Amino acid sequence: MATAPKTVDTGLVKGLGLLDATTLVMGSMIGSGIFIVSADIARQVASPGLLIMTWAVTALLTLIAAVSYGELAAAMPHAGGQYVYLREAYGPLSGFLFGWTMFLVIQTGTIAAVAVAFAKFTGVFFPAISAGRHLVRVGPVGLSTQQALAIAVVILLTWVNTRGVRTGARVQNTFTFAKTAALLGLVGLGLVLGRNAEAVARNFDHFWQGAGWSFDVVRLVGVATVGALFSSDAWNNVTFTAGEIRNPRRNVPLALALGVAIVSAIYIACNFVYLAVLPLEAVQQAPEDRVATAAARVILGPVAVQVMAAAIMISTFGCINGLILAGARVYYAMALDGLFFRQVARLDPRRHTPVVSLTVQCAWACLLTLSGTYSDLLDYVIFAVLLFYILTIAGIFVLRFRRPDLERPYRALGYPLLPGAYIAIAGLIEVLLLLYKPKYTWPGLIIVLLGVPVYLLWRRSAAGQRESKAHGE
Repeated sequence: MATAPKTVDTGLVKGLGLLDATTLVMGSMIGSGIFIVSADIARQVASPGLLIMTWAVTALLTLIAAVSYGELAAAMPHAGGQYVYLREAYGPLSGFLFGWTMFLVIQTGTIAAVAVAFAKFTGVFFPAISAGRHLVRVGPVGLSTQQALAIAVVILLTWVNTRGVRTGARVQNTFTFAKTAALLGLVGLGLVLGRNAEAVARNFDHFWQGAGWSFDVVRLVGVATVGALFSSDAWNNVTFTAGEIRNPRRNVPLALALGVAIVSAIYIACNFVYLAVLPLEAVQQAPEDRVATAAARVILGPVAVQVMAAAIMISTFGCINGLILAGARVYYAMALDGLFFRQVARLDPRRHTPVVSLTVQCAWACLLTLSGTYSDLLDYVIFAVLLFYILTIAGIFVLRFRRPDLERPYRALGYPLLPGAYIAIAGLIEVLLLLYKPKYTWPGLIIVLLGVPVYLLWRRSAAGQRESKAHGE
């Protein structure tokens, strides 16, 4: 049986093709958000047209970012992806701050949050799995059955990914196909069987209600995009695995464009279904914000609760797998640069997977799951997530100026207009968040900036070790 070739510089196995890379983009993007966040967006914008506009703006921004990242991915097809792009554009500190925030909150916090969502919807079938039922409890501290299942899933999928990149990819492909089919089924059934004449008249005859074109509308949509952006996030995870993708100069940019375009189209279609099935007030007031379940109940009747719970379980399981697979490659790349624990750069000698990096990521994600603070942390870092996207896309301009001779098999579509438009629009959203949601911005900046003294200490420690080694020789 032939084995996939290894990369010369890292020893990682190039075991992923275009299909695998595309399902990694799609599977990492589709979690539980599309089933829930439209309720909160609808409450904020109070207009069917602005609900769709919020998702359309998010889709446009995400697609521009994805095709822009393609240039960086093709020029620097290495493990670590976005970490490498920031390091090369601005220096090691910026790369470290990205990796620091990824490990501390963004990637591990998302893994924890999505794992708890998986456990929460498993509770629909097994009521014993609940946040209120504890296996162990000492005063205010305890381990609920919901947390236990979430941790078990994180550990299981971490173990699966230590078995080799192909094993992780097979799980990713299976669950991405399944959840894409589930969403397409919701769209198809909603448009064919679920159309509600009252909802259609209410929502589409007054599509732009309360949407006079003014700064207030810009503010509403800009602030409301936070939920949609978070539901569309993690598309960049495929860049972390570039060192394991065959022909990455072609396949990573293509996977980014295809995956983001398909998921964005499905998300917008789902929101049209919500509006075709439910009056806007029902979208806004969906129980526990489960707007997809409320729509499915109109289409399928009482069985919808179980059907949607199963769909969300499939969706979140695949999402966790993609996040685990990709995230470990960032810390691995940092360790190769001496900016993380040296052991994290170790590969399994047989399967060529970053097993230590996977294990460390698993341990921290499990601790965040136990802490119960992951949801708050994720709210705090959305500002930082968007800031890193802006800096990375600005890095295209920086690198074209500083390194004009860098080989670029693919160039950002619409450069400089589209990347510039992304920076301007995303920058406006950042300003709006600073003005109107300060509690979600300053904590995120503080988390990022706390990485500066950590970076300086790390560099000093590494320099001391090198000096001691030199004296010893």
